[in-house]
Amino acid sequence: MADGVLGLGGGGSAALNQDVIDKLKAAERKSRVEPYEKSLEDWDAQLEKITVIESKVTALLSASRAFDLYTTGANAFEQMSASTTGTSAVFDAVDVGSLVPGTISVNVTQLAQKDVHHSEGFDDKGKTIATGTSENLRVTIDSVDYDFPIDDKSYQELADEINLNSKLTASIEQVGDSVYKLVIKSTDSGVANDITITTPASAPTGLDAFTESLSAQNMIGTIDGVSYSVSSNTITTQGNLDITAIETGTSTISIQRDTSNIVSSVETLMTVYNELVDLIDAEAYNVDSPIEDVDTLQAMMASIKDLLFADYNTFDGDNSTDQNVFNVGFELDKTGHLTLDSTVFAAALSSDFALIKDLFIGVAEDEGLGTALKSYIDEIQGFDGLLTNYDEHIVERKTTLEKDRDDAIEDLDNKYADLSAQFAAYGTIIAQFEASFGGLKMMIEQSVSSS
Repeated sequence: MADGVLGLGGGGSAALNQDVIDKLKAAERKSRVEPYEKSLEDWDAQLEKITVIESKVTALLSASRAFDLYTTGANAFEQMSASTTGTSAVFDAVDVGSLVPGTISVNVTQLAQKDVHHSEGFDDKGKTIATGTSENLRVTIDSVDYDFPIDDKSYQELADEINLNSKLTASIEQVGDSVYKLVIKSTDSGVANDITITTPASAPTGLDAFTESLSAQNMIGTIDGVSYSVSSNTITTQGNLDITAIETGTSTISIQRDTSNIVSSVETLMTVYNELVDLIDAEAYNVDSPIEDVDTLQAMMASIKDLLFADYNTFDGDNSTDQNVFNVGFELDKTGHLTLDSTVFAAALSSDFALIKDLFIGVAEDEGLGTALKSYIDEIQGFDGLLTNYDEHIVERKTTLEKDRDDAIEDLDNKYADLSAQFAAYGTIIAQFEASFGGLKMMIEQSVSSS
């Protein structure tokens, strides 16, 4: 006869223990929970890949700004280089894009200067002036008289009051040991700012006479043969180029289009584009890529290629014609990379600069490839754009995976908690059966032995 109950043998209840339950739970966990955990691991790897790709898209945006019609400042085709000769003038332009190529010659024969007057010396700038009259110190500038009362105020207070007039600058200068002078200057240079000072009869020592130490005068010179006599040493020409005279003599500035900057900007655009092609192709042709939706990235890349390789309306004189980058030295190799024949491109820039500018920059009604590319990337990175929605989908996917994983873990925990309770109940019943069977077995053995 078999030992135990239901073929379990002695101690059958012990077979239904927690170790068995844990093994069953671990086996089921592999199919129900671990797939979510693996997907979350892939999600982290996917995020790293997407971050690199999107950073490269941003780099392409930065590179395209050099060819954007609406960029702040000068685009690549508006950059200028300049060389100067002489030391009589310095040159500066806020917006180099508006400058006209060519050479400008400057001849300075006289610098503009302010009118400067100084008083006689006095020994205490803080001393109160006491005239006992209501007479004023009169300063005339630009045919207008300005009166400054001097009674019952110090020399310094008088200087401070004169300084309240925007056309005048006054200061107390120490010119020797315990010797001070009141210096009055015109704020601006030029003959129109000539100063006349009239002292009152009651003026104390120091204010009773003024000497002109510097006479107001205009800057006199020529720019490209055109004569100038102006109050300032700075003249603005071409609407944007500031020429500041600093000494007498001649100077020139030669302005040229900076075509080297155009070539450099094109090469930067190509390099970033090629790197983006490599990043997306690497994921598209990798069966183990963690990126779930490569199709969207490939669609984005296709749109970028369409913009770069498209025909754009350009103008040659009064005639318009469609041109693309392959007409001006761009080439496409077997890996899908763009390359530049710099000789062909340089020749195109030299022979028809305006046409190449139209191709890359364009105008408002006919945007060039750089303007169109920059607009497209702004769009896909903006509100409800392709990459914006792509990122939102990735985040939502992680949230869903985490919820599904947590739900699976909770279901599994609940299931095996219930199973543990059932096993415990089964163990109690089996133990009772075994106890009853043990008594019956003893009775049978006693009966057999007595017979």
